[in-house]
Amino acid sequence: MSIEGLGRVVMVVPTFNEALNIEWIVGRLRAAQPGVDVMIVDDNSPDGTGALADQLAAADPQVRVVHRTEKAGLGAAYLHGFREALDAGYDVIGEMDADGSHQPEQLQRLLTALPGADLVIGSRWVPGGSVVNWPKSREALSRGGNLYVRLLLGVKVRDATAGYRLFRRTTLEKIDLNSVQSAGYVFQTDLAWRTLQAELKVTEVPIEFIERERGDSKMSGSVASESLKKITRWGLRERRKQIRRAFSRRRA
Repeated sequence: MSIEGLGRVVMVVPTFNEALNIEWIVGRLRAAQPGVDVMIVDDNSPDGTGALADQLAAADPQVRVVHRTEKAGLGAAYLHGFREALDAGYDVIGEMDADGSHQPEQLQRLLTALPGADLVIGSRWVPGGSVVNWPKSREALSRGGNLYVRLLLGVKVRDATAGYRLFRRTTLEKIDLNSVQSAGYVFQTDLAWRTLQAELKVTEVPIEFIERERGDSKMSGSVASESLKKITRWGLRERRKQIRRAFSRRRA
C-alpha cells in the first residue's frame, strides 16, 4: 500500500531469536500504520521465529518474510532487506527493531518529518528524546559513543547509532549500498555518515526508546568495541583526506 505524499512505505525488521516478540511487534506496527508494509528478515533463527513470521505473512498480504541462511550481523540483514525493498519498488524504506524498543506508535513522527529530509532518524539524544529502563552506565556509553562519532567524523547528528529510521529510496541509491561492508551495529553510523557525505539532509525527531522486556539483547561489549575501532579508522582516514586537500590548496 501507499501513504499519501510518500508513496509505498515498508519497514524492514531484522530478527534472530525473536519468537517472543515478532507477533506482538508486527501486530502493533500494522495497527499503528495500516498503510505501511512489513518486511521481516530472519537470520535462520533456531527458536522458530522464521516459522512464526511465515504465519504472519500467510495471514496478511502486507507482511513479507525474507529467510537468510546464516546469522551474519545486523548490517548484513538490513542490506539484504534494503535490496529486496528497492527491487520491489518501495519509495520509502525504514528500519526498526523487533524487540519493542522502537515503538510503532511513534512511527508517525518519522513519517511526518520525511517530506523535508532524505533520512529521518528517531533519536534518543535530541530534546524530547528519552530512554526507559537503561542503567546510567549504558546511557553514558551511548551518549559518549555518539559524542565520539560527532567529534571524529565531524557530523552534527546527535544519535548516529540509532536504528529507528526512514530512508528515501533515492537516498539508498545514492549512497551505494554495494560498497557498504559494515555488518554489525556500526552499520547505523556508516549509513548516516554516507548520507551526510552525499550532501543529503538528515533530520532527527525525538523518540522514547524502551529497553526490551522479553528475549536477549544482541548488544555486547565486544560489539561496541568493534564499532568504536571502525569509527576510529574512518575518522583518521577522513582527517588524512582533509589534510591532503588543505595541502593541495596551498600548493595551488
